[in-house]
Amino acid sequence: MDRTVATADATLMDPESGAPPLDGLPRQRTTSRAAPSSAGVAPAPAPSSSAGPAPVPPSVARSVPRRLPRLWLLLPSPLGTPFTFAYALVLVVTSLVAEYADPSFVHVLHQASSTDVAHLMRDPLLVLVASALWVAGGVTSPYALGFLLVLTALERRTGGRRTAGVFLLGHVLATLATEVPVGFAVLAGHLPDSSLHRLDYGISFGVAACVGALAGLLTPWLRCTILVVFGGSLVADLVEFADPMTDWGHLMALSIGIGMWPVVRRWQRARTSGRPGAVAAASGC
Repeated sequence: MDRTVATADATLMDPESGAPPLDGLPRQRTTSRAAPSSAGVAPAPAPSSSAGPAPVPPSVARSVPRRLPRLWLLLPSPLGTPFTFAYALVLVVTSLVAEYADPSFVHVLHQASSTDVAHLMRDPLLVLVASALWVAGGVTSPYALGFLLVLTALERRTGGRRTAGVFLLGHVLATLATEVPVGFAVLAGHLPDSSLHRLDYGISFGVAACVGALAGLLTPWLRCTILVVFGGSLVADLVEFADPMTDWGHLMALSIGIGMWPVVRRWQRARTSGRPGAVAAASGC
């Protein structure tokens, strides 16, 4: 018993003076007890201001609101959307040619690129590609702006080759769906022979197909808004009956894009799987 008490008193000795602690001073007794436990351990260094800010805990990070979408993601870039960027440069060049070249020369180019029945029967592949190199109305056309925004958003979600596939599918199928009936109508005598040389070129069918495909990758609110606004404008143009063949082609191309929703959604999942940052970037543009 005496040895136990002596050991305890020795443990409670003042480390500086060597004297036993005074009774009735609990703070002194507590400090003395804590001193041996920290003996031989170097004090933790004071935090340095040059070490940078402390990491944000996950709970705090989750409470920080998500950043607003970066506006530059809405436009094409050579690294982010190479297909749309390169295609846009080609359209700028052809639009400048159409604007500043001799009108008779431009008419010859448009006529040679036209996807009318006569050209489709003679050089189908050539005119189907060449007709997509022009913007009807120039760079100030609404379809030129739609091309930049829609194809950029679709390429960021699905990739360049798949976006090109959607565009070409809408362009080719809508063109054939509007021109083939014209050929049969001429053979049946319902339309004059001049209808075989009807001037037809531009990117509008491909853009309409991409609008329909992109709508399937957006939130329900954005999807309904785009389909109502864009689809309503196409129906209004058709009701005016100014160019019924082209207006029908726009609606067909939009329907082709809508019909590709299961495919483009699968493409988006395949592209963003294993890349969490890509999902956030795609939803912000």
